[in-house]
Amino acid sequence: MTDSAATAQAPVDSWPKTLLTGAQMLFVAFGALVLVPLLTGLDPNVALFTAGIGTLIFHGVTRVTVPVFLASSFAFIAPIQGSVASFGVSATLGGLMAAGLVYVAISQVVRLKGTGWLHRLLPPVVVGPVIMVIGLALAPVAVEMATGQTSDNIDYGPAVFLSMVSLLVTLVLAVFGRGLLRLIPIMGGIVTGYLLALLMGVVDFTPVQEAAWLALPSFTAPSFHWAAILFMIPVAIAPAVEHIGDMVAIGSVTRRNYLEKPGLHRTLLGDGLATTAAALFGGPPNTTYSEVTGAVTLTRAFDPRIVVVAAVIAIVLAFVGKLGALLQTIPGPVMGGIMTLLFGSIAVVGMNTLVRAGKPLTAPRNLVVVSLVLVFGIGGMQFGGGQFTLQGVSLAALVGIVLNWVLPRDEEDE
Repeated sequence: MTDSAATAQAPVDSWPKTLLTGAQMLFVAFGALVLVPLLTGLDPNVALFTAGIGTLIFHGVTRVTVPVFLASSFAFIAPIQGSVASFGVSATLGGLMAAGLVYVAISQVVRLKGTGWLHRLLPPVVVGPVIMVIGLALAPVAVEMATGQTSDNIDYGPAVFLSMVSLLVTLVLAVFGRGLLRLIPIMGGIVTGYLLALLMGVVDFTPVQEAAWLALPSFTAPSFHWAAILFMIPVAIAPAVEHIGDMVAIGSVTRRNYLEKPGLHRTLLGDGLATTAAALFGGPPNTTYSEVTGAVTLTRAFDPRIVVVAAVIAIVLAFVGKLGALLQTIPGPVMGGIMTLLFGSIAVVGMNTLVRAGKPLTAPRNLVVVSLVLVFGIGGMQFGGGQFTLQGVSLAALVGIVLNWVLPRDEEDE
C-alpha cells in the first residue's frame, strides 16, 4: 500500500471529532442542498431527510469507501419546475423515480460491458448541449423571480435590489473567497439577501410561528404517468455521465481509484437507488456534491464515516418543523438572484464539456447535432400530444442521441 493510500484510509481520531467534522460537511452542503426544493416547490425538510437517506444508501452499496455526500441535483431544477407546471408534483416524483431506475440500469450495463458503450452513445457533442439546455431552458423563470414578478408583496425596485445584492455576494465569495468561505457562496448569498430582506420588512414569519418545533416532514407519494416519465427519463443521462467525473475528482483528492474499487457500477447503483428512494418520499433527485469534494480537499478529511455522520445529522434536522418553515420564508427575489448565476453556470458546464472534447463545432456533423439540440430544447419545440408529448430536455436528449447514431462520423471520430 502506498503512503497516499494509507493516508486516504486513515480514520479520524475520535467520534467527537468525527461528529464535528460531519456537521461541518453538512454545513458546506446545506445552502445548495435546500436550494433545489426551495426553487421547485418541494419541501426542504423532505430534501434534508432524503439527502440523509440517500447518502446512507449510497454508502451501503459502496461499503463506506467513498467520502461523498449525496443531495439535491442542480441538473433537475429546470426539468422539475417544468414537469410540476405540466403534470403536478406527484406525477413529477414518479418521473424522478423512473430517472433513478435509469441510473440503476446504466450501472448494471457498466458492470457487464464497461463504460465504452456509454461514451459512444453519449459523446460530448450530445452531452454538452443537453447540459446547456438544462441550464438555459427556464432562465426566464430566474429573471421573473429576480424582478419580483412571482412575489405578491415585493415590487420591482426592491426585488431587483435584493436579487442583485444576493447575486453579488455569491459572486464575490465564489471568486475571491478563501478557505471555507469559498465553499459556501450560495449560502452566503442567501443569508445576506435574507438579512437585507429583514431590514426592508418584506419577510413574513407567520409560517414559522404556526409550525411545530418537531414535526414529520411533508412526505409526498409519487404517481406514475407516461408523459411525466418520458419527460424526466432523458434528464438522467447528463448527471449519470457527470457522475463519472465526480468519482474521478474525489479520487484525485484522496489518491484512490474509485472507478475500480468499489467500482463505477457500484457508485452508479448507489446514486440511482438514492434518487429512487428520494422520489419515493417526495424529495429531489440525489447526486454527489462538488461542495463536499471541495471541503474534503480543504480539510483532508478522507474518512467516509464523516459523511455518514453528516447524513445522520441531516435526517435529524429534517424533523425540526420550524427549520423548514424558516427556509420557506426566504423571499423569491433572493432565490432569483442566485438562480441567474446557477442556471448560467450549468450551461457553462455544458460548454466546457464541448470545449474539452476538442472537436471542431463547425464541422457539419457536429454543427447539426449541437444546433438542433439547443434550438429544440430551448425554443419550445414539441412532438406528440396528451400523455406522449416530447419537449424540453427530454426531446433535446433524444434528438441528440438519434442524430449521433444516424449521421456518418468524421474520420477523427472513429
